[in-house]
Amino acid sequence: MAWTNPYYDPTLPHHRADGFDNPEPQDRGAGDLQRWRRERRAEGLPRPPAEGYDAFRARWWQPADFSDPGEAAWWLGHACVLLRKAGLHVLTDPALSERASPLRFAGPRRRTPVPAAIEALPSIDVVLISHNHYDHLDRHSVHRLARRFPNATFLVPLGLRPWFEREGLKRVQQLDWWQQVRIGSATFTFVPARHWSARSLWDRNRSLWGGWVMQADDGFRFYFAGDTGYAARLAEIGQRLGPPDLAALPIGAYAPRWFMQGQHVDPAQAVQLHRELGCRHSLAIHWGAFELADEALDEPPALLEQALREQGVAEEAFRLLPIGARWTL
Repeated sequence: MAWTNPYYDPTLPHHRADGFDNPEPQDRGAGDLQRWRRERRAEGLPRPPAEGYDAFRARWWQPADFSDPGEAAWWLGHACVLLRKAGLHVLTDPALSERASPLRFAGPRRRTPVPAAIEALPSIDVVLISHNHYDHLDRHSVHRLARRFPNATFLVPLGLRPWFEREGLKRVQQLDWWQQVRIGSATFTFVPARHWSARSLWDRNRSLWGGWVMQADDGFRFYFAGDTGYAARLAEIGQRLGPPDLAALPIGAYAPRWFMQGQHVDPAQAVQLHRELGCRHSLAIHWGAFELADEALDEPPALLEQALREQGVAEEAFRLLPIGARWTL
């Protein structure tokens, strides 16, 4: 019997009777995944960083230090950002395990360590989840966070709350695109992205995906893009909610473009989004931890620096931080 979307709203273009979808045309066909895997194996991809993994870690990793009480953001690797703002500690997509996989012994393995143990984090108030892929929603990390911070609220995409409830978590709210919730002195809005969802072969696009905007009462706006391919409609986020003061934008897992372009921006498109959303500052995320696509770990920062020059954006406006580093707000 076919699965029916219990949240289906026929007036919304991203809703379908059998799940959710992107408004943009589908750009991947049957057999593309198998083709990518064959080509990846044949070409021996991904290749190591040019100077090796040890040199890469020495350049792009450091232990996180939360001792300064001021407002700040820390990049904790991949899509995980810790934001201290408006009296809240907000954590995004905490995939803090050794692998981005449902298995402890197989799947993409972390090439750079987690810069801070969950036990060392400051008291977390809000956890933002962008979608349910294993490199963004890690079951082990979620349970450890819930035990360590039982008062934390998990904000998740529409259709994902049942997964959390099956895992025994109660403080969970799910939102559709453009819906909002108030926590403390900030408003959180779930915003569109161009991506997809699945945790098995049988649940593709049964829960939604997207990004988050946190608007503090002092006017500060933080945008976490999650995973997204480029779409012109994403500029609406800045138009509707105001230009972000700080955006966490992905720059990795983009190669090959024929396969990844509909789900992951490349560095040049990340800079384009920075400009089109009117971001005051952006932080490069979603690179440097896991090898999820064909590019080497050290390629995204090099291409980002090139894109910033070509598009006339200052390096201070779109920054590359080492994993574990702090950005003072």
